[in-house]
Amino acid sequence: MEKQTGSFIALLPILLFLGIFIGSGVYYHQQAVDFAFYQIKAPVAILPAIILAFILAKGKTNSKIETFVKGVGDQNIILMCLVFLLAGAFASVTKSIGGVDATVNIGLSVIPASLLLPGIFIISAFIATAMGTSMGTIAAVAPLALQVAVTAGLPEAVCIGAVIGGAMFGDNLSVISDTTIAATRTQGCDLKDKFRENIKIAAPAAVLTIILLFVMGEPGQAIEAKPVNGWLALPYLIVLALAVMGLNVLTVLMIGIAVSGVMGMLVTPDYGLETLSKNIYAGYEGMLEIMVLSMLIGGLAMIMKQQGGMQWVIDKITRLGKNTANKSQKAGEASVGLLAAISGIFTANNTIAIIIAGGVAKDVSQHYGISSKRSASLLDIFACVVQGLLPYGAQILLAGSIAGLSPLALIGNVYYCWVLGGVAILVIGLGLFSSKTAVTQSEALKEQSVSS
Repeated sequence: MEKQTGSFIALLPILLFLGIFIGSGVYYHQQAVDFAFYQIKAPVAILPAIILAFILAKGKTNSKIETFVKGVGDQNIILMCLVFLLAGAFASVTKSIGGVDATVNIGLSVIPASLLLPGIFIISAFIATAMGTSMGTIAAVAPLALQVAVTAGLPEAVCIGAVIGGAMFGDNLSVISDTTIAATRTQGCDLKDKFRENIKIAAPAAVLTIILLFVMGEPGQAIEAKPVNGWLALPYLIVLALAVMGLNVLTVLMIGIAVSGVMGMLVTPDYGLETLSKNIYAGYEGMLEIMVLSMLIGGLAMIMKQQGGMQWVIDKITRLGKNTANKSQKAGEASVGLLAAISGIFTANNTIAIIIAGGVAKDVSQHYGISSKRSASLLDIFACVVQGLLPYGAQILLAGSIAGLSPLALIGNVYYCWVLGGVAILVIGLGLFSSKTAVTQSEALKEQSVSS
């Protein structure tokens, strides 16, 4: 197959979107306008970028439309939208029946006040590791964290940031997550080897994050658990248990909605099928904005990829890495991380970013003698770091919608992703945990066997 020609011009639409989305928020913030980053909605801000993409793209209009629609209908995009819908419905129903208040008050009676923030992070990390998805974790835990923040007088953005950070920890490490599978398959290594390599970087970052959250976790006011009907917490307990068992996120959320509805009818006065139906639809409506944005970003990303935008990024990073005078493993590892990070910025999906960058990352790794488990680990780490901090990424958008917070108000509080990125850069810079020998022929044959 003929190699695609890279084009920087193809990247201009996403840069235009970021300029409008972030620039308008900053402008209205300087004008002291409330909800500055909501004055121009992201799904509207992206429309000029889509128009520019159609203008710049080569080919007939029908062909451009087909490419765009293919991106909108990508399997990963549709799955995210379904998670959005069900997560919104579950949050709406459980809040309506009093499940959130009940669960929070039970938690407040068990967890010491000073450990609320670290507890939120650890719970999210555990669920995401078992569940293999950051989206499902955020959908299940964010409503609880928000209520904890309100009750305990803690900063809402910090509590939700702890949820996102824990979710990204699990998404990065879980052996059943899409990112882990994509990273190991593209690099040709075993899941357990990648996990062992990954934990060397992720564990110190998690410990530092827990310490940071502990220092910040003193409640702003005295908190006291109120007497509640403990049965109303059952939907959350079931969802968390099913998540830990590794059940599919869509199944988990549908079961959660059904259990919440039944509990509402049994415990809450005047709660019937009509009220349940309205609550579910209200949850759908609350997720409309992020659903539309996710679909439009998917279409825009597909056009940019088809026109050579991602190939331009890959070509530049590959050339930079191979032309550098420093032929050490550090230069190669930095190139692998940069490939994953930039791919994530332009695709807003860490799994897709790993798939796009994976082939080139493997070539770079072999050029510098980097083991496949090391390159797989770095790919996943940097893709997850970027994904957890993107103001237009699915995780930030979902958490922001649940909490009613601006995406840019959240990204500064996702401490784990910032710490993980810093630890990863430090590990590369100091040459920690890396082998000093080139990949042997036997290892290369083993990698080839695994990938095939």
